[in-house]
Amino acid sequence: MSYGWPILSTVTFLPLLGALLILLLRGNDESADRNARYIALWTTLIIFGISLLLWRDFDLATAQFQFVELRPWLGPITFHMGLDGISMPFVVLTTLLMPLTILSSFGAIKVRVKEFMIAFLVLETLMLGVFCSLDLVMFYLFFEGGLIPMFLIIGIWGGPRRVYSSFKFFLYTLTGSLLMLLAIMAIYWEAGTTNIPALLTHDFPPGMQTWLWFAFLASFAVKLPMWPVHTWLPDAHVEAPTAGSVILAGILLKLGGYGFLRFSIPMFPLASAEFAPLIFALSVIAIVYTSLVALAQTDMKKLIAYSSIAHMGFVTMGIFTITMQGLQGGIFLMLSHGIVSAALFLCVGVVYDRMHTHEISVFGGLVNRMPLYAAVFMVFTLANVGLPGTSGFVGEFLTLLGAFEVNTWVALFATTGIILSAGYALWLYRRIIFGTITNPALKHIKDLSWREITVIAPLIVITIWFGFHPNPILDISATSVEALMADFKASLAAAEQARFALTP
Repeated sequence: MSYGWPILSTVTFLPLLGALLILLLRGNDESADRNARYIALWTTLIIFGISLLLWRDFDLATAQFQFVELRPWLGPITFHMGLDGISMPFVVLTTLLMPLTILSSFGAIKVRVKEFMIAFLVLETLMLGVFCSLDLVMFYLFFEGGLIPMFLIIGIWGGPRRVYSSFKFFLYTLTGSLLMLLAIMAIYWEAGTTNIPALLTHDFPPGMQTWLWFAFLASFAVKLPMWPVHTWLPDAHVEAPTAGSVILAGILLKLGGYGFLRFSIPMFPLASAEFAPLIFALSVIAIVYTSLVALAQTDMKKLIAYSSIAHMGFVTMGIFTITMQGLQGGIFLMLSHGIVSAALFLCVGVVYDRMHTHEISVFGGLVNRMPLYAAVFMVFTLANVGLPGTSGFVGEFLTLLGAFEVNTWVALFATTGIILSAGYALWLYRRIIFGTITNPALKHIKDLSWREITVIAPLIVITIWFGFHPNPILDISATSVEALMADFKASLAAAEQARFALTP
């Protein structure tokens, strides 16, 4: 369906209008801060509403890009935007989490409120731009631009070691992406275009595919993050404010997985098939190793951060099986993790706002004073474990099905990660929720407020709804995934036929 107005540009750049309105506010008193909060909240709510129009009018029957906008921009670089079944769900996930994140920060952020809201609105534009871009240079600009507001969010509003963590986050991700920039330049010299739909049909030489694949891997692996380039994530989560952790875990980690689906597999199919065992090995190590590390953590945020790395291991394992179950499972798990991990960090933020710490040893017996909080935290803990009836189960089950189809040993070792995740998640829940209150400061702690319930309730509904009814996500991505698999298999068959023809 075509609209009479550029709907994708509106969704992507409307946050900048909200940021401009906040920038024009005068003064730094409570009134200006309150207006900044409400401008940011209403801006993100309007964007979410428009994104639901995109979801409603999305054609499930075609794998072609929809809502396409194409205009000249910088010589061979075009302003080109569009959505397919792979990118559409991530746009809605982004627009859903942003108003909830803004609302969650209403009581937590008390200094430089206007700057905080501006940073988040700019970040929303950059994240949406990644999923909507159909030009490789545009994608890179949005992909890298997201570093700047998140760097500021961690470095200004973070914890005691915020400067160290923000620089570590920035340097890790920037270094990996510089290799991708070199690869983009090589792609332009080879194909003569940066148009993504055209590049998806371009046959790159096998030798060139290998090093292009590794250049993109360097960027996406850090962003995801994959083992062993994961060490920036726990530090960033621990020091980031709650809202920063929510977006970091909910959206920014998914940019790497989206990159594999959009570029690595369709553009470099021969290299993807050749190095899939490498990805399987790194994925299994990530699942098992980071789950064991999570068992040893004393900080709630750091434990959930290591849990995120383990779950991203399931994502990469599923994606590189190049099977229907694995690819759809990887997409579904990224979306589910975006909801569940965001909710877990919101839950940590609730007790942090009251106690100003997320050390596990400080807590214990919260069910006695916060029964509603205990119930909410239980739902998301079980979803994080992958309990049937929650969205976490569907994604993990599908990725394991894809892995069993390709390599049973990979699936077997990956399955141990589910057992370990139950270990660290349930240990955390027992330690902070059950038992008796031994810390006198906890005896007067208050349960969830109406604002906190308003933020968390939609995430509970979504987690359980998609656990029982995953079809809306699976259906919207099915046609695009089938087309991706068909093109991948055709490329491998053509390469095999060419090799057979050259054999004497």
